[in-house]
Amino acid sequence: MSQSVKKILAVDDEPNMLRLLEISLRQAGYQPLTARDGREAIEIIRTQHVDCVVSDLHMPRMDGLQLLKEVRLASAELPVIIVTAQGEIKSAIEAMKSGASDYILRPFDLEELELAIARALSFSRLQVENQYYREEKTLDSGMVGHSDAMEKLYAAIAQVAPEKATVLLAGETGTGKELVARAIHAGSNRKQGLFVAVNCAAIPHEMLESELFGHEKGAFTGAIKERVGKFELADGGTLFLDEVTEMPVQLQAKLLRALQENVIERVGGNRTIAVDIRVIAATNRDPREAIKEGKLREDLYYRLNVFRIDLPALRARKSDIVLLARHFLAKRHVEISDAAVSILEQYDWPGNVRELENVLERAAIISGKQCITHEHLPVEMTASTVSPASADAAVMASGEARWSLPAAVEALERDLIAQALEKTLGNKSKAAKLLEISERSLWYKLSQYKLT
Repeated sequence: MSQSVKKILAVDDEPNMLRLLEISLRQAGYQPLTARDGREAIEIIRTQHVDCVVSDLHMPRMDGLQLLKEVRLASAELPVIIVTAQGEIKSAIEAMKSGASDYILRPFDLEELELAIARALSFSRLQVENQYYREEKTLDSGMVGHSDAMEKLYAAIAQVAPEKATVLLAGETGTGKELVARAIHAGSNRKQGLFVAVNCAAIPHEMLESELFGHEKGAFTGAIKERVGKFELADGGTLFLDEVTEMPVQLQAKLLRALQENVIERVGGNRTIAVDIRVIAATNRDPREAIKEGKLREDLYYRLNVFRIDLPALRARKSDIVLLARHFLAKRHVEISDAAVSILEQYDWPGNVRELENVLERAAIISGKQCITHEHLPVEMTASTVSPASADAAVMASGEARWSLPAAVEALERDLIAQALEKTLGNKSKAAKLLEISERSLWYKLSQYKLT
């Protein structure tokens, strides 16, 4: 979890008690802040980041209950622990009903104070995390493939995951950059922390700063309460910045400072908040071209490009297509014919794995969740496997097949398979590689077309 030191605000009008709390907090490994009454405490909360408040109940100018109400108006997540005397249990219970995280009775020992603070911090973070999980879209985090390109990718993930180095993922749209980022997080010593993903291209520019760094109450129109940003949420975990080249250039300067100094400032605030996060950034553009176009700061690029991983396009690992198809369709309990797989393997997939998943989802619906055949695949996909010459040959072969796309596909496949077998002297394994299909698909077609 986070390595940043937590700031605990002690509030008490008795100098000796305040000094005792300050010493106790420092011994417990916290950074103590002190205030002599509620009003002074509110001023500190407005100007500095505070992780927890430990307050006396009875104080002049503003007592503990009033302070609690003011804190709740300013921040729903900031935990407040009330310190009270043995005979004031009813007041402590009232404070709990008003939103206090806990209370401890005087006299207390250091262990009791530490336990109360740890409990309050843990519960506060749990509330924030639960809110995030409710808002987050769940994704399948499994990667599929055994091609050489994927084996190299797995090796790179295993190499960088245990490190704290910033990672830059580069690859075409739909190649699975978020899955790789999640795999790096899962293999790191931060896996107990949150994995927080932000798509910089999907969030309006005027809202992105607040989304990343949070905002204070009243920072802008509509900011009716403070908001924790993704940087704070990812404290102790991993922050994934997808399509980072789409981030406004003026905001990139603030991102660079956060990465270099491990501190942030909320929108509308003037207090610094320490964060301990690992950043993984991703782009589907050439970063060098983005720099030339003025879309990406060069200094930010060097800060992000500590360890770069280039993700392979699906057309560069066609041997994985059958595995991916079976993987996606297994969720729907739908089969796919070898003929359909063959067509998938011959397509170039400009949208990569994401396009493959969408095509299969559509095909499963069209097939009525029965076995998917070539007839259930998009016309442009099946047509792309047929050359004009082969199509003409199919038309001339049979008047009835004049406008039959399957017949044209069959004629082309028979011709290509025959040529591949002739070129490889009948070696089925080599012929399959030449045709960029699996050997199993080739054997199926040999039987289907009665070729030897």
